[in-house]
Amino acid sequence: MSSPEPEHQVSLAERGEPAVPATGVDDAAQSTAATETPPAARTGAAWLAPLAVAQVVSWGILYYATLVAASRIAADTGWPLTVVTGLFSGGLIVSAVAGVWAGRLLDARGPRLVMTAGSALGALGFVLVALAPTPIMFGAAWVVVGTAQSAVLYQAVFTVITRRYGPRRHVPLTIITVAGGLASTVFAPITAGLLSVMGWRQAFLVLALVLAAVTVPVHWFCLEPRWAAVSSHRPQQRRTITGVLRSRQFWYLEAATVAIVVPLYAVTLTAIPLYEEKGLSFELAALALGLIGAGQIIGRVLLLLLPRGIAPWKPLAMVGATSVLFLALLAALPGPVWLLVVAGVLAGAVRGAQTLVQASAVADRWGATSYGTINGLFAAPVTVVAALAPAIGSLVAAGVGSYASMAAVMAGVALVGTALARNS
Repeated sequence: MSSPEPEHQVSLAERGEPAVPATGVDDAAQSTAATETPPAARTGAAWLAPLAVAQVVSWGILYYATLVAASRIAADTGWPLTVVTGLFSGGLIVSAVAGVWAGRLLDARGPRLVMTAGSALGALGFVLVALAPTPIMFGAAWVVVGTAQSAVLYQAVFTVITRRYGPRRHVPLTIITVAGGLASTVFAPITAGLLSVMGWRQAFLVLALVLAAVTVPVHWFCLEPRWAAVSSHRPQQRRTITGVLRSRQFWYLEAATVAIVVPLYAVTLTAIPLYEEKGLSFELAALALGLIGAGQIIGRVLLLLLPRGIAPWKPLAMVGATSVLFLALLAALPGPVWLLVVAGVLAGAVRGAQTLVQASAVADRWGATSYGTINGLFAAPVTVVAALAPAIGSLVAAGVGSYASMAAVMAGVALVGTALARNS
């Protein structure tokens, strides 16, 4: 007998009723989508707003501050800029690997201790970055920061929102990711202002203090100490996780997401040389890059317009199809300038929507109960390729002769991801 259509599975899961797993998932996996965590008491705006603020601060300091300060760090230390940015990217890869462990801890222990410890570790790691006398120590400090990132940035807070709100998670997830999208808007000028009056080491010490002062109390007082018990059958839960990870659906989801993320990040994060090839000045290209970042917020808000009962593969396929279109436009358009900028903003909007689609991907298919563990495993390869995407884009551009040709190649890769999404 054939499996039910995905639309039927999602509508049941959204109502918190038992859902039938996709082909390839063992019978135990039925219980995952069937046991959505009941909404907890901490679902009001007074509990969500501090978490949004903590995301602005965490992303602003643990991620964007270094992007702003990288050239100053290189100039002050004499280390090559590629070493500074490479060690920073190494921290992101550590974050991806540690995210698997963090997801399991979040499921098993609850978020309060895990995310509070992550905030404290992030502040400590940033102090170590500021004090690092050599590239080796700088890299070691980023290992500490990367471990902290896994416990406080999107994947961790997505677990909180998904477990806390259950089927009502979509609006809170949008609010959290919009807040994260504002982090560069807030902290890029703050970091630049600090660098104008003090050295980068002193600026990072100030930022570490801000990180600890804001996020440690937020995570301690606004997060659940433990999750409400939804099932005492831990062996069955482990079988459910194993069944999901052995399913074809999970690996189609992984492959499709990676095949869409790499092109989106490779092209949008190398937009400056792409725009310069098409005749824009460096200053105008940099402005256009900033507008691509702003476009992410538009995409995340517009994603709320999608109806809630659609099959879980369709949002990913829509993101893939629109990424093909806008990346192809960036590759093919010779101008005018305003149209190139609009195409970039639209590509940024797709990238922003992809973040939300990824946040809900696991829960939409298999429920919220083991979300932290499954999502940690799912997100790790995606986080790694996103960290490497700028380097991938530059390498492909060197191989094919231009950034415009690279964008065309990436549109083709995204087309493959769109096709794979149908089976996810």
